[in-house]
Amino acid sequence: MGVSKTIWTNPTEFLRVNRPENPVLFFSPSALQATARRFIDGFPGMVTYAVKSNPEEVVIENLLAAGLRGFDVASPFEMRLIRRLAPDAAMHYNNPVRSRAEIAVAVEMGIKSYSVDSASELAKLIELVPAAETEITVRFKLPVGGAAYNFGAKFGATADLATELLREVAQAGFIPSLTFHPGTQCTEPTTWEAYIRTAAQIADDAGVAIARLNVGGGYPSHRLKDAPPDLEAIFAMIDTVATEVFGDNHPILICEPGRGLCGDAFSVATRVKAVRDEAHVFLNDGVYGSLFELPMIGVIDRTEVLASDGKRRSGEDLPRIVFGPTCDSVDRLPGELLLPGDIEEGDFLIFHGMGAYSTVTNTRFNGFGELGLATVLSLRL
Repeated sequence: MGVSKTIWTNPTEFLRVNRPENPVLFFSPSALQATARRFIDGFPGMVTYAVKSNPEEVVIENLLAAGLRGFDVASPFEMRLIRRLAPDAAMHYNNPVRSRAEIAVAVEMGIKSYSVDSASELAKLIELVPAAETEITVRFKLPVGGAAYNFGAKFGATADLATELLREVAQAGFIPSLTFHPGTQCTEPTTWEAYIRTAAQIADDAGVAIARLNVGGGYPSHRLKDAPPDLEAIFAMIDTVATEVFGDNHPILICEPGRGLCGDAFSVATRVKAVRDEAHVFLNDGVYGSLFELPMIGVIDRTEVLASDGKRRSGEDLPRIVFGPTCDSVDRLPGELLLPGDIEEGDFLIFHGMGAYSTVTNTRFNGFGELGLATVLSLRL
């Protein structure tokens, strides 16, 4: 999927001129760079980008332009992408499970930071990765809430196991560090507090002074109209608690936002295929396309509807069941979406905050899934 060479004023201008039949993602470089600077200026440590959330080259290039110099990579593909676009950038290989072939690629590319959450995977790293100037970060988990879904269901050692692993990392001659992930779309700052306090206890129990504490991703993007994310409150909580619990042994702090960085830099314009019996709205995009995430973490209510001529629909909002274009009944957005009562076939339904996991999860099921990408100065209609 290539970005258009023309830079449009806003999505309305593009839609009025082109009236596309397939969904279009609108990308605002200025919005992405503003969010990147918000992290760089506000977070009390090093900011890295979780490439998995949106690996489009224009995203990487604009993050670099904003001053970001670190990336969380999860596969050889992502390693090679970053090495090509940003040869001098730091890469942290924080996928806790890797094949020997994948580790060999990382070693060949000079990666010096890995994460681990199990004894078997740590043994693999000790066997295959040179210890000199290499960091191994032990990932742990807690049974805490505040996120859209729990990353601890798949990754993360218990505090007791993390203590053992951290001690072994140090004894093997690697640089010992700790990391956690509070869960995706986490809006509660105290979640980070609980994790940081536990990190200090793990380090103390292991008798190890950790070099760095990676306080994870999970930073929220703006999904609901009435709930803009308060990133500064999260940053302040992280800084305050880390200073309190570590004192003179304060590790370097790292964060690895994905959706928190790229989510609000994109909007997607879908087109209404049909309004069936005034109850069901069918779109040309759905959960097999760029709307894949909505059934898992909730619908985005930051929507607007434009007629095919670009004029905004303003009828009274009514609850609608919204389906995607495929013949699969799973292809439905969760719950009901409030949409203008005068919505019609051929209208454009725009979802804002669609930069994360909208391109990488898009399939071609049933022959649908073609997705355009256009650059705009502003995402405001």
